[in-house]
Amino acid sequence: MNIQRFGLPSSPLSAFGRPAAWLLAAFVCVLPAAPGWAAQTSARQAALAPVDGEVIVVFKPQGDTVRKHALAARAARADVETVLRQRAATLGLRHQRNLLAGQAVGQNAQVVRAVGVDAQTLARQLAADPDVAYAAPNGRKRRTSAPNDPLYAAAAAGVRPNGPDVGQWYLRAPTSTFVSAINIEAAWERTQGSANVVVAVLDTGVRFDHPDLGRAANGGQLLPGYDFVSNASVANDGGGRDDDASDPGDWITSADARNSTFSGCDVTGSSWHGTSTASLVAAAANNNTGMAGTAPGVRVLPVRVLGKCFGTDADIQAAMLWAAGISQAGVPDNPNPARVINMSLGGGDSCGTYQAVVDQIVARGVVIVAAAGNSAGGPVGAPANCQGVLGIAALRHAGSKVGFSDLGPEIALSAPGGNCVNVDGGPCLYPILAATDTGTQGPTAASWTNSVDITVGTSFSSPLVAGVAALMVSHQPSLTVAGVRTVLRSTARPFPSTGADNGADTTPVAQCQAPSTSVEQLQCYCTTGLCGAGMLDAGAALAALGAAAPLTGPQARVEVSTASPTAGQVVTLTGASSVAGTGGALRSYEWALVSGGGIVSAFTSATNASTATLTPSAAGSFSVRLTVTDVSGLIDTVTSIVTVAAAPVTPTPAPVTPVTPTPAPVTPVTSSSGGGGATSLWWVLGVLLAAVLLVLPHRRNRLARRA
Repeated sequence: MNIQRFGLPSSPLSAFGRPAAWLLAAFVCVLPAAPGWAAQTSARQAALAPVDGEVIVVFKPQGDTVRKHALAARAARADVETVLRQRAATLGLRHQRNLLAGQAVGQNAQVVRAVGVDAQTLARQLAADPDVAYAAPNGRKRRTSAPNDPLYAAAAAGVRPNGPDVGQWYLRAPTSTFVSAINIEAAWERTQGSANVVVAVLDTGVRFDHPDLGRAANGGQLLPGYDFVSNASVANDGGGRDDDASDPGDWITSADARNSTFSGCDVTGSSWHGTSTASLVAAAANNNTGMAGTAPGVRVLPVRVLGKCFGTDADIQAAMLWAAGISQAGVPDNPNPARVINMSLGGGDSCGTYQAVVDQIVARGVVIVAAAGNSAGGPVGAPANCQGVLGIAALRHAGSKVGFSDLGPEIALSAPGGNCVNVDGGPCLYPILAATDTGTQGPTAASWTNSVDITVGTSFSSPLVAGVAALMVSHQPSLTVAGVRTVLRSTARPFPSTGADNGADTTPVAQCQAPSTSVEQLQCYCTTGLCGAGMLDAGAALAALGAAAPLTGPQARVEVSTASPTAGQVVTLTGASSVAGTGGALRSYEWALVSGGGIVSAFTSATNASTATLTPSAAGSFSVRLTVTDVSGLIDTVTSIVTVAAAPVTPTPAPVTPVTPTPAPVTPVTSSSGGGGATSLWWVLGVLLAAVLLVLPHRRNRLARRA
């Protein structure tokens, strides 16, 4: 696939002056002034070929490869790389190819590389493997009440369309001139958005120093985000994936264009595309500065997926999952999961590997909005053509399809995309005003686009819809993805069938026809079969939701794995039975030890985990506190006391001491003489001798008489 940003680079125009600015504006706008004009002003770009020799492989979850080489969601980077190498080597052995491992795309998918074979051929071979669910080349895609903000108010102040600036005409209430304007002020009467609602903008990154954006930690709109561009040359910031979502610039020089990495890329200055799309979602309102976003009260999560010229499918898909709060191996978990994802990018081919990613995200209640594409009436590209995605086409101010916009049955609805209808060499009359930077390469100074430095394209239709979707879930947090889609489509205004013109060319505007890859289809009157249900109406969408019902918060609950834990036993606490209220799904769990630290030797819990473990070292009790927060920011806390018994004592027999036999004691003979001392041995011998001497004479006498 060929992923590109869907918008016109703006800042280079200032370097070339007004005539060149008009020429470039005419290149992408509907200005058929003479026969042959359409052929001379093609808005189509040649598709970028996939990355050489790279294929995204989606393994079957129950296949031998995944079972033998499982990838843990929170594994260390070194462990992730080991598993990816093992999978690639196993697959390579079966196909007698030396396959190198690329980055992970979720748990069961990754990039593999091979030298000496084109990506299409390799994908076909690997797709036939019994362990592979899907294989596709790793394609490249390009980026494709009234507030007091001075640029917003220009149209309201009565500035005529032939002036140099009509302000943010596309946000105003519809008029006979601004037929496609989205009626934002009627929506703002109900809400300008909740700071608890996050819109992820997958794009080139952002300029955090722009005064209409700024970091949320400093009171601005932008959360920290993440950079998923893995190729250091494309990233243009000195490295691959990291936690810095800043846009360093995406310019392409002549030398770059000669490099094989950027084959098919045009020489151009930096687009600051992500800053522009982010500002259309949530630029600060009522700050006496610049412009206003569609949903100025929400927060933007910048996720960098596009670098110099393009981004790869693998990086984009991993970023989509991460933005929705789905863990990605080797990347820290996203602490601010999005309710809405905007993708002003795409490429002209089938949904392919994107569908499985989209399915996971939609199942989590996340709305995906994507630009239709800018190939002048061609078929809708991925990811806007995936089931479950809100694909958005672009309209002229008059409500007709603008020439550069693609169209087809996959489109959900349409929104303003900016257009230049004048042929007098003057400024563009109906651009989409957005935040930008004046630098043609690296950043120079914050600015806003205007009628000379223009931004037009389906890239700028998509964030208008994403911003309205964010207002809807701010107003009614329990709204489902299907609910958002249904309300947006059912409240869209009908497309006009008159009132558009082709400038100096008096040829009537035709009705839109089925898209074609070979024939450009410029301005035309939309039908619901090709441009979606109608024209975006923010005020009607919010009105359809009715008054915001009082929100009921969540209920925190704690369960203990063991009813009567004992000292030394690991105890698991779970908050999985906590109940969400009408404020929406639970967003985070936070555990804390309140008391009993003297008997608890370990207390651990992963960020936002619904479980925690600890090990009491002695009998007693401890208490833990669980705080749950839902997507509306509503909080509930519960404290649970756990009593710990002493470790059971197992009775043991008393030790048997061996008895050593000892001789009976000899009772000493005591003397009869006074003093009671011990009898002398010599005294005993003397008594015996005397007895012998007394007996002996008698014995001799008896013997003599016998003789």
